[in-house]
Order: sequence, then structure tokens, then C-alpha cells
Amino acid sequence: MKVILLADVKSLGKKDDIVEVKEGYARNFLFTKNLGVPADAKNLNDVKLRKAREDKLSAEKLAEAKALAEKLEKTALVCRIKAGKEGRAFGSVSSKEIAEELKKQYDLDIDKKKLVLPDPIKNLGTYKINVKLHPEVTAVLSVEVAPEE
Repeated sequence: MKVILLADVKSLGKKDDIVEVKEGYARNFLFTKNLGVPADAKNLNDVKLRKAREDKLSAEKLAEAKALAEKLEKTALVCRIKAGKEGRAFGSVSSKEIAEELKKQYDLDIDKKKLVLPDPIKNLGTYKINVKLHPEVTAVLSVEVAPEE
């Protein structure tokens, strides 16, 4: 019997997979626990429409991420921190401060978890920071750490 899985089933398949199982297994286990439905014409069409809608949404998200990446590439962010006479910084700039400055200066709302910053920035200067916007899109943000005036 052919069954469309509604959820991931260990050792059988992933969601929306069409699998061949014994009739008793399907009727007594998969259908009763709402893990699958029979692979008839209506259910196959529903899966096809759902996949098309998901593909469209993922394509829109990818396009939005690419547009935001272009905008970030052109952005030159300036973060100001306290510094001593010889340019030594007091404290550091973390991804949280960078996200707040992006919101304040450019009105770009980027989650701090998307900023790939291995260690906080502890020195003055210009840094290139990767921003992971989408699994396929990574932008490079230029951040200048300058002393407070």
C-alpha cells in the first residue's frame, strides 16, 4: 500500500515522502497516529500544492536575503567605544552592539545571531564581518571601530 508521510518516521522516511508499506502497518500504526495518509489522487494533489507553495515562499525569502545582502555590502557601520590616548580600547564591541548600531544608524533589523563574530572586537580599526542571512546568502559588513569623541 502506498502512503504519504505527514511527519518524519524513523527508518521509514521523511515528511511528504511516498512510501510502500504493508496494509496492516499503515492502517494500525501510521493512520491511527496521524503519521500518514493513503496515497490517493486528492492527497497527492495536496502534497504537490503544498510543495509548490513552500518552494515559492523559499524563493521569496532567498530574494529578500539577496536584496538585504546588497544593502549590507554598501553599508559602512561606525561603532564608537571608549579608548585611551594611544588608541587602546576599553571594553569591546560584540555582535549585540553591532546589531543595535545597524538598527540605530540604518534602520536595519538584523538578529545578532546572524552576525558571524568569533570573538568580540577589542581594538580600533576597520573589520569585515560575515552576516549569514540565509543558508545560501552571506553578506560582508564593514564595521569601523572608532574612539568616542
